[in-house]
Amino acid sequence: MKLTLIYFNIPFWRAEIIRLALFIGNIEFEDRRITGEEFQRVKVKGELDDGTKIPFHQFPCFLVNGISIAQTGGIARFCGKLSGLYPKDDDLLCAQIDQFIDICTDINVLISTTSKIDNDDLRIRRRKELFDGDLSRKLNILNKTIRGDYDWICGSDVGLTIADLAVWRLIGWVSSGMLDGIPTTFLKDFPNIQRICHSVENTQKVQEWIKTTYPKNYLRGNY
Repeated sequence: MKLTLIYFNIPFWRAEIIRLALFIGNIEFEDRRITGEEFQRVKVKGELDDGTKIPFHQFPCFLVNGISIAQTGGIARFCGKLSGLYPKDDDLLCAQIDQFIDICTDINVLISTTSKIDNDDLRIRRRKELFDGDLSRKLNILNKTIRGDYDWICGSDVGLTIADLAVWRLIGWVSSGMLDGIPTTFLKDFPNIQRICHSVENTQKVQEWIKTTYPKNYLRGNY
């Protein structure tokens, strides 16, 4: 089976959950990184310059033997099944994992509403307002939903899943300092989220991936 992930050359959570699921599972794949210029053409045409079809005109896109699949959750679940980080025959556990992928998407979309603001002062002010309001509310809900006595979201008996990978990298982005106006030290108020991030960060395969693929000056997050 030939697998190819298509995304930008950044370790954003929407791609990293997929890349890491495959890497942790020792599954070979092509990690194809696209420029912003080509993406502008994809938004219009719905395909890469070489003709590869991109469903919904957006990334990430995943190719399985040349067949295009879109959307973070759908791709992550497929790759999670291949790598053992998402169940193949436990519908309840699947749903428990899915809800965390969805809350990560909700938080991502919430923050992204500020990214299109060109005025620096206005963008920072809006992000501060967002953090003081809806963003902190979402983070508090996420923190409460994670059980306080487990190192992994779905429990020690289940272990690492794509839900943990999603939360770790999303929170890394939010707490990294790349989002001006959002404080980098907020995790101290959300110990359950912080514990999950520490568990993922200290995983041997995750450390190996970080060392071999992340730019040295990349701000991974304040855990």
